Amino acid sequence: MPPQTPGSTAKPAPANTFTSARFSSAAESPKASHEQKTEDPFLDWFRHCTPYIHAHRGRTFVIAFGGEALDDARLPELVHDIALLHGLGIRLVLVHGARPQIERRLAERGTAFQYVDGLRVTDDAALTCVKEATGAARVEIEALLSFGLANSPMAGVRIPVASGNFVFARPIGVLNGVDYQHTGAVRRIDRVSLTQRLDQGAVALIPPIGYSPTGEVFNLTAADVARSVAIALEADKLIFLVEGDGLVDGPAPSTPDESTTQAHEPATQERKIRSHLLGAEVAALLAQAQAQGQHQTLGEDLAQALRAGAEACEHGIARVHLVGRNDPSALLRELFTRDGAGTLMTGEPFERLRAAQSTDIPGIRRLLEPMERAGILVPRSAEELELVIDRFQVTEMDGTIIACASLLDFPHAQIGELACVAVHPAYRAQGRGDRLLTHMEAQARAHGLERLFVLTTQTAHWFRERGFLPGSVEDLPEERRRQYNEARNSQIYIKPLLAQR
Repeated sequence: MPPQTPGSTAKPAPANTFTSARFSSAAESPKASHEQKTEDPFLDWFRHCTPYIHAHRGRTFVIAFGGEALDDARLPELVHDIALLHGLGIRLVLVHGARPQIERRLAERGTAFQYVDGLRVTDDAALTCVKEATGAARVEIEALLSFGLANSPMAGVRIPVASGNFVFARPIGVLNGVDYQHTGAVRRIDRVSLTQRLDQGAVALIPPIGYSPTGEVFNLTAADVARSVAIALEADKLIFLVEGDGLVDGPAPSTPDESTTQAHEPATQERKIRSHLLGAEVAALLAQAQAQGQHQTLGEDLAQALRAGAEACEHGIARVHLVGRNDPSALLRELFTRDGAGTLMTGEPFERLRAAQSTDIPGIRRLLEPMERAGILVPRSAEELELVIDRFQVTEMDGTIIACASLLDFPHAQIGELACVAVHPAYRAQGRGDRLLTHMEAQARAHGLERLFVLTTQTAHWFRERGFLPGSVEDLPEERRRQYNEARNSQIYIKPLLAQR
């Protein structure tokens, strides 16, 4: 059957076409690719968000942000977004930092402070400043969440806020000869009490401090607290709002001036935000940044978020998001658009090539139907697909089928037919078609086949570029010749399968 060109130029997916890359569950994304766009951008946008709204309702999100966000004039906008998430039925835990606020208080007192390996050495004077800064931060956030004047985004909103001694901590102690004094690490989270507050509809607000059974107070990192809370609650998402653009691919700025400029400008085309990261890749990424002298460019808050996110993935958190604060719309776009606006970290690859199952038929149908309507593929019903599902291989991205192909063997002729080659329009020109073809060729070799053939009406150039040569009806196996549709007049291309060495 004539395949869709897998390697054609990428085009943005329609605003009403969904995948579940940012969904809280791995369920197949809703069918929407055949809906017509309206002339009202707001309606198109709102309809596009609908599946995500349904998917996120009732889920638990832990959102962490540094003290820099508290100093930002755009803090009310962030709080409005948080209020929106709460209004959509999302259970929220907010974990805030307070590093700049603590340092200001220390500077006002003329007290020196020390960091070792990214951690503050918290002496008695520093601990006093920690208590003051975190207390003031809590009051400020609670005040913004309580704001409800008419003609404001918070008008009529009532958001109960719950704070308390949810975090139990222990001292870090002495590491490499350094006594960290009142700097601690999370020992455990009071999961029962925290869950009760969330069940009551409250937004939980947790500072970067913890308590011991002996009544001591410890200074913690917000990343450590957020990770521990997410694991304890078995949260659906752990979201880090990091400074700058977030995790960016490409060359780092080479001068301090460029670095300063970068911190206040969106990522350029050369420095694109990385869309996906495996938790297992974090250690190597941080080591590489250290070796290349880019650790400072990476930023300590991002490094801590990466480490905490990787640990969360190891403990079963399905999705960790790294979202840069440069873009005030990034949080909502990360949660309510197909491609997001940050980096999605997962414990397992959220894209894999595998054998198809009967449960994949709806996803395969959604992929093939537009090509069938365009005359590129011969229409197949779900029942017909079910009869041949064992011939299909699919590329699955986070529960959504984004590419497929089928292989029909003719063993007596040592040849196979490659059919239904299709890649979702939003994911073309990224090498997926080539990977799928390579995989299908390997499958054919494993079946003892020596050649592959395709029938195509519109995509001959793609196959010719990959080693397929023009053939004729006479080159087809006898049973396939009898089925050849003269009316379609499909072109035939054949590729010899060379033995891999």
